[in-house]
Order: sequence, then C-alpha cells, then structure tokens
Amino acid sequence: MDFLIIPWDVNPEIFRIGNFAVRWYGLLFASGFVIGYYIMKKIFANEGYGDATLDRLTVYAAIGTIVGARLGHCFFYEPAYYLANPVEILKVWHGGLASHGAAIGIPLALWFFVRKEKKPYIWAIDRVVIVVALAGALIRLGNLMNSEIYGVETTLPWGFVFLRNGETAPKHPTQIYESLAYLITFGVLMWLYWKNLGKQKPGLLFGIFLVMVFGFRFFVEFVKEDQVAFEAGMKLNMGQWLSIPFVLGGIALLVWAYRKKPAPVTVGKKKK
Repeated sequence: MDFLIIPWDVNPEIFRIGNFAVRWYGLLFASGFVIGYYIMKKIFANEGYGDATLDRLTVYAAIGTIVGARLGHCFFYEPAYYLANPVEILKVWHGGLASHGAAIGIPLALWFFVRKEKKPYIWAIDRVVIVVALAGALIRLGNLMNSEIYGVETTLPWGFVFLRNGETAPKHPTQIYESLAYLITFGVLMWLYWKNLGKQKPGLLFGIFLVMVFGFRFFVEFVKEDQVAFEAGMKLNMGQWLSIPFVLGGIALLVWAYRKKPAPVTVGKKKK
C-alpha cells in the first residue's frame, strides 16, 4: 500500500517580498483569533454583552496565549538555553510555542480580566475555551505546513514523508490527529453551549475542554517524536507529564459542575 504514502514538501511561506514573508503558520494562528472573535461575538450577543466587553476580553486572551505559549516552550522544553540567553525569549518569530504554556497563560490572563470587569471567572473561561479549541486545531495545521512536531515512523498508508526535513520514511502526521481532536472538542463545546447545558452548569465546558484536549494529547504523544533531547530517556515525555495535571483538573471540574446546583439561564440583558 506504499502508493498511498504522502510525500509532504509544502513551502511554509505563502509568498515573500524581499525580507518580508507571509507564512501559513502565521496566517492560521491569526485566523484562530479572527474566527474566534466572531464566534464569541455571537455568544456575547446571545447573553446581551456588547462589543466593548468582547474587545477587552480578546486583548487579555491574546496576551495570555502568546506570552504563556512562549514562556511554556522556553521553560518546559529548553530552560537551560533560555535562562542562559534570556533575550532569546523575546524572539517569538524564531519559533517555539507550547500549548501547555498557553493553557496556563490564558486562565491567568482571564483572572486579571474578570477582576477588572467584575464578572465570574468560570463564566469567562467556559466561553473562551470554546474558541481556544478551534484555534488549537488551526495552529496544528500550521505545524503541518511547517513540517514540524510530527510522529515516529509508521507503516500505515497515510504516513507523511516530510521531505523538507530530509525524511525518507513515512511518519505519523500527528498534527492532523491533534487538529481533528481539537476540532471535535470545539464541536462538542459549541453544541453543549447552545443546548444551554454549559450555561446551566458552570465549569462543565472548561472541564470537558481539559479532559478532551489534554487527554488526547497524552495518548498522541506515544507516536510523536521527542521535541527535545532530554525526553529520550523518559518513559513519559514532557508533553505527557504536563498533560496529566490538566486532565485531573478537568475531571475535578466535571465532578464539581455536576454536584453544583444548576444556574439559571439568562439572555438578552444589555451590557457594555
């Protein structure tokens, strides 16, 4: 069945003008924010909140995503290098973002947001994770376009040969596996929100997000190549160790959400 193996040699740049280049990764990353904004706008309109509140939330979420993902990569995967070269932390354009870091940065940024806006924390994060799941799916497609973060060798007929990296054997396209998982998570969260289940049980959406996203991340790491050298001697790699507390936290949230008295569903109140 070798004829089904996919040779992957996509140029990560869409176009270049002089020293300026537009890359697929950047486009997909930005698309996550743009599409997410319009989805959140619909959610906010459903609950009677105006664009001003959403705009402020978007700024906080964007800062939390970028700063958290960057610091997560630097200190989870290459701490010795970045502690010795702290200026390199600022060079985001050199690559290096970690989803586990974003999973810390976004909730932290939302904590500052709700303190200023005087809104319930769980209300904000339950809604934000809906679009975070979609953004994660798009970012993993960006990784595919960069020919990075892929799996170990496979004999499955859909293996990708990442020619730009000098690969000659088919590898698991784990970027696609994760992208599909995050897209399914997005669909589940959207369905639950519009069925009002998420609004009746605060914490439910966030809990499902943590269990689905990081539960899948834990298992897909078994067929993913190590990202850094020190993972070679580990029974569970860094991505798996970092996923475990998120999954446990998600399970705890689900238990809490189901034990808590259902909240009333309110829509249509006009707020700024």
